[in-house]
Amino acid sequence: MESPRSVRGTSRRVVLVDMDDTLFDHSLTCRAAIAELRRERAFLRRQPLEQLWREYLRQLESTWATLSPTRAAIDEARRERWRRLALSCGATPSEGEVAALSRTYRRHYQRLRRPVPGTRALLAGLHRRAPVVIVTNNERAEQEEKVRFLGIGEHIDGLVVSETVGVGKPDARIFQAALRAVGARPHEATMLGDSWANDVVGARRARIRPVWFNRFGVPPPGRGTVAELRSLRPSGPAMRLLLGDDGPAPRAPRSRRL
Repeated sequence: MESPRSVRGTSRRVVLVDMDDTLFDHSLTCRAAIAELRRERAFLRRQPLEQLWREYLRQLESTWATLSPTRAAIDEARRERWRRLALSCGATPSEGEVAALSRTYRRHYQRLRRPVPGTRALLAGLHRRAPVVIVTNNERAEQEEKVRFLGIGEHIDGLVVSETVGVGKPDARIFQAALRAVGARPHEATMLGDSWANDVVGARRARIRPVWFNRFGVPPPGRGTVAELRSLRPSGPAMRLLLGDDGPAPRAPRSRRL
């Protein structure tokens, strides 16, 4: 990974990018890992795979909302998600069984993980024109390993992680830490991320222009319009949108789907 470089003199923009479900395909990896575990645990087959997956993602969002960014808290949140998922299937596992579920799921997840299509090409194209910083919630060691797995280290200028900063998205301070890493100001930045609550709302709190990565084409869950990307394919319009060539609008970005 390169040393952070100043945004001044290279581009009028800096691009901040989320990791999970923006660059790293967490959701579909999660679905595949749950499918493997469901084949091994009869009680999980009481519910359809799609329902299990959606419930897991809902619990993930719920536990992250109040999570302290420490290793112990992250491990406990992982176990709690599986405790709740088992209860939703009518099972009452012991603490040891919950821990085993969490560990087994984790092994499947690591084996089945994948990038979001277009990740490397998009980052390479952006990085030729502007500093790129990943802004993500999670443990630093895990997110650093994802950077290596994705093969994107040469295309980013920084990795800002909630565990290191001490706060997570949507807190404005984690975005401010990312801006400091490359000597940028809020009006010079664009934030690309899949989570409306964390990436869109968080960027707005930090007075940064958000671009919502809405690859599944779901309706906006919040008020106001926001620029959208449906794919990471580095097309001309997508690059212009992320680099601010469509005009900076940190308070009220134009609605646009690409």
